Amino acid sequence: FPKIKQTVQLALPIVVGELGVMLMGLADTIQVGQMSTGAAESLGASGMAGSIFFTIAVVGIICIQIVSPMISKAVAEGDKTECGNLLRANLRVATLLGVITIFITGIVGMNYDLFGQTQANKALTLPFLSLISISVLPIFWFIAFKSFMDGLQRTTVGMTITIIALLLNILGNHILINGLWGFPALGLFGSGISTLLSRIFMAATLGIYVFTRKEFKPYLQRGHVHVEKNVLEKNILRIGIPSGMQGFFEIATFGMAVVMMGWISVTAQAAHMVAINMASITYMMATGIAVAGSINVGTAIGERNRHEIVRSGHAALLLSILFMGICALVFFFGREYLVRGYTQEIPVIAIAVTLVVWGAIFQLFDGIQAVSLGLLRGLQDVKIPTFISVFSYWGMGIPISYYVGIHLGIGAPGIWMGLTASLVCSSILLSWRFYKRAKSIDLEAFTDRKSVV
Repeated sequence: FPKIKQTVQLALPIVVGELGVMLMGLADTIQVGQMSTGAAESLGASGMAGSIFFTIAVVGIICIQIVSPMISKAVAEGDKTECGNLLRANLRVATLLGVITIFITGIVGMNYDLFGQTQANKALTLPFLSLISISVLPIFWFIAFKSFMDGLQRTTVGMTITIIALLLNILGNHILINGLWGFPALGLFGSGISTLLSRIFMAATLGIYVFTRKEFKPYLQRGHVHVEKNVLEKNILRIGIPSGMQGFFEIATFGMAVVMMGWISVTAQAAHMVAINMASITYMMATGIAVAGSINVGTAIGERNRHEIVRSGHAALLLSILFMGICALVFFFGREYLVRGYTQEIPVIAIAVTLVVWGAIFQLFDGIQAVSLGLLRGLQDVKIPTFISVFSYWGMGIPISYYVGIHLGIGAPGIWMGLTASLVCSSILLSWRFYKRAKSIDLEAFTDRKSVV
């Protein structure tokens, strides 16, 4: 029980912060969905742009987040200057990955016709995609600063800034989507402008906080340097890129689901956007628990305490099961009321309500696999989990979705059957992998390569 309580205290601000980031997407979806004209088309375009962006950006997001348990490990070892070294290295990695993400997103945008969407969808999607792709740099920098703060277990600052940015985004959406106070009604494009400005605010505010507060100066002083040039950047990328690829294969699976929904109909695509946005909210909260679990695992590694590694896993997984189980019940019994909060278009509601039933089913497994991945990242175990992700999502999920949803003609629910199967498979294999590694990993192998100057 004490470990569960400690995990809750650490995880709650992270969860609220993750929820705030996801609620920005929710605000965009709801406010666009309530447009008087073109709501279904704009929802579909928003879903396509969001899927493309997050499919590409997730590699960088997870790679940058991997630094949190590294910092918690350094804190446990009493090495403050290593924390500052990790922050500076992570900011450089964030900039590099941000530029690469923008470049890849631009290439995908230039070849958008390959997705087989309508011309109306393309006309709405590409301008919105260009705006949110530019916002990748500030959001990556924000995540780098937040990873530093989370590793120090100072999780409330990032949460507070995220909540303020969420409120600013909602206000910006209201003004720019509908056209108020002298601004023109820009629809979906206005939502993109609001998102970009909100993310710039997040990065700037947290960066100023970290570099100006006296309490962080001991961490930011340069004490020792690493023998090998850029060793920290290389270590972050060595662990972070495979971790990011795990997220890529998962997000790409759900992105492919958006594409297949577009093959069925615009209505099915809009309904999928509504249902997946609901599921994404709870998933982001599960990732908050996963980050807290990884930080606890990193601390236990720094203390060379195997028992605490296992206890950290127990606590995080139990919290995930309890939380996602409650969310599953809310989804199932409140599905129609929840869907109507997104849109009033009856054809979209009819399909979305059915999809939310499947969303309720896979909630539990989604939480288990998300937390298990976080725990494994804390152990710096990334190769086998990546293979598990590939097998679960692309060896099982996508083929089942296509066969049942498209080939058999079941439609949108058939696609979600495949998504559920992938999450069940990954949750079982990843949780097994964590307990296997926690009991056998060589704790003395976690040593730093550094020299004093």
